[in-house]
Amino acid sequence: MEAIQELYQEIIIDHSNCPRNEGKIENPTHIAEGYNATCGDELTISLLVKNEIIEDIKFQAQGCSISRASGSMLTEKIRGMSFNGALKFSNNLRKVLSNDFSETFDENEMGDLVALLGIKQFPMRIKCATLAWHTFENALKNITKNIVN
Repeated sequence: MEAIQELYQEIIIDHSNCPRNEGKIENPTHIAEGYNATCGDELTISLLVKNEIIEDIKFQAQGCSISRASGSMLTEKIRGMSFNGALKFSNNLRKVLSNDFSETFDENEMGDLVALLGIKQFPMRIKCATLAWHTFENALKNITKNIVN
């Protein structure tokens, strides 16, 4: 079991130190900002959605390694998904991380995100792990016509 925990820590450190899809989309269709007052994490998610498919997703984050890693993993998992499929996946993952999920969640479907499951043991860090997912869901609600940089 200790070897698995070490692997999960390595995955989180890798995504935090070398985040995937970090940056911003020039002309996003959706955007949202999130903030975790507990630890001071700040995160922005921008999306490009065309024909109900998430064609591009990027994040910008300042904060702890867990929130940065979660943002990186989110972008890898969500890119290419349908709008509704991504929303359902996000909602289910948040419930799993918050121990508020009564059904089984397919860990094979999670990829690197399985590393976040260990965070459930540390209730104070759950907000760090779910910040990107809450922000993503808020971005889906925020359809942007013209973004002024």
